Amino acid sequence: MATADADSGVTLPELLAAFSLATDLGLGQPVEHVLRSWRIAVRLADVVGLPEPERESLFYVAMLAWVGCVADAPEVAAMFGDDIAFRADSFDADLAGLSGMGFFLGHAGSGGSWPHRARVAASIVASGGRRVEQGITSHCLSTSTMAEQLGLGSDVAVALRQFFSRWDGRGVPSGLGGEGVALVVRLFHLANVAEVHHRVNGLDGAVAVLTRRRGGQFDPALADAFVRAAPQLLADLDESFDPHEVLRTEIALQRSLGQDELDQALQVLADFTDLRCSERAGHSRGVAELARAAASSMGLSAADVVTTWRAGLLHDIGLHGVPATILGKQGPLTPTEWERVRLSAYCTERVLSRPAALARIGAVAALVHERPDGSGYPRGLAGSAIPVTGRVLAAACAFRALVEPRPHRDSLPSDRAASVLRAEAAAGRLDADAVDEVLAAAGKPRRRRAAGPGGLTPREVEVLVLIARGRSTKQVATALGVTSRTAGTHIERIYSKTGASSRTTATLFALRHGLIDPMSV
Repeated sequence: MATADADSGVTLPELLAAFSLATDLGLGQPVEHVLRSWRIAVRLADVVGLPEPERESLFYVAMLAWVGCVADAPEVAAMFGDDIAFRADSFDADLAGLSGMGFFLGHAGSGGSWPHRARVAASIVASGGRRVEQGITSHCLSTSTMAEQLGLGSDVAVALRQFFSRWDGRGVPSGLGGEGVALVVRLFHLANVAEVHHRVNGLDGAVAVLTRRRGGQFDPALADAFVRAAPQLLADLDESFDPHEVLRTEIALQRSLGQDELDQALQVLADFTDLRCSERAGHSRGVAELARAAASSMGLSAADVVTTWRAGLLHDIGLHGVPATILGKQGPLTPTEWERVRLSAYCTERVLSRPAALARIGAVAALVHERPDGSGYPRGLAGSAIPVTGRVLAAACAFRALVEPRPHRDSLPSDRAASVLRAEAAAGRLDADAVDEVLAAAGKPRRRRAAGPGGLTPREVEVLVLIARGRSTKQVATALGVTSRTAGTHIERIYSKTGASSRTTATLFALRHGLIDPMSV
């Protein structure tokens, strides 16, 4: 296993850039909206002379500013219906004064009956908009808390608490405006809206919205600078834009994460992801711990154990693209709603597709809803196409989901949940060995001997994977830190237990039993 301070292969900016793709889903915007907005803000910063030390802060503010929309999703859904549609529509509205009140009242109780909509609208009016303001305040506190947990400076945390401020002082916190708002926030305010209107309405559309809101939502000097340089600021933001290449060229954004630092950051992201539905608090950590214990007892390599644990932390990150009204629905889902849930697993893999160290985690995380009999999603994989890491993660998630409450049902007692999992294994919908080890990790009696397929010991499973990957006896010995004679003995026993007569037939055995993970090396 890698040492705690060894380079994880992921920088903090790369991790947050990946997480911003999930934020895009929650905003109802195409992926890389936040990254494109950051790029526009950087270009405008070059025009107006943002001090070099603040460039790093600008990035972190851009990546985290909208994260609080996860934390307040249930509350937003209660007032305005589909929270993702609500945020998508907000880019077209000036949210201050009568215009803002009209927007909020127009979305009050969206998707509900007319009496329900009237009641929600009345409560907003009766409170003088304080319910909305309280939600915004909660959003800002959530994002600043996340920044602190990630070890970012106080300047970033303070700036994030100002994200819903305005130049004219009519935002949140009330009265904060003008140059009292951090320059990095003012830059991102403008770039965030400009990106959407440029993408939808072209250059003229972006210029028009900034001109209309100049001196209100936006710093007039920044708006004027943007209008003068708009063609250059908005150039090359189409499919050819590669944010990861841009990140590599930003000297201020090369903060590498050690193994422990990456783990701590992933736990922060997991906790925030679970906030999207109040019943899911702690779900991702619980899945990760069960999966790690089960993977270890099944003899997976140290690297695969770590990957399985990390995948457990991030397996629900694609749910950012599912409205809270669906996640919190008490009745059956419609086919359309169910399809959005099914797509979330694909979105998880897409969000975690870069860099390579995250892609390895994302490939396993996306397997959480696949099933050995082919009945799972999103790809309907079956049998040996699902590696052991994915099988373990699926069993861990299934158990945790059953013992947690959901909007449509109460939580199940752990014994009842264990019976359900064993029935699923008997029906071929979950891997029986993975179920046994997950239940053992949850404190339930183990019904099977802790051994791999064919009665292989954990060490023999490790050796089988190595020889299936083309390692010679000497290379196996070196990898395991044993003598060549000991490695040879392991190989002989593997052949005997599996009925293999050659490396080829041993490899086929490993493939049939999901021991070869196509993402491993």
